[in-house]
Amino acid sequence: MEFSPNLCRAGRALLEWSASDLAEAAKVGIATVKRFEAGDAVRQPTKDALRAAMEAAGLHFLAAGQKSPTGGEGVRRR
Repeated sequence: MEFSPNLCRAGRALLEWSASDLAEAAKVGIATVKRFEAGDAVRQPTKDALRAAMEAAGLHFLAAGQKSPTGGEGVRRR
């Protein structure tokens, strides 16, 4: 599953994290978080770090159709 800017923003909202909180947890710069969420290209290891930080905080990311045959991509707490 591709970790998208939309999933990143949704995950931050669910965790009630600021972009700065995510940057700190993922050990990346805040500008990197903002660029990714704006749709700019970032390297795959950066996407992986962002996702891993949110998963470590208790989130689970869903691919389109996962857990629901008509559902799109999403995020939920474990």
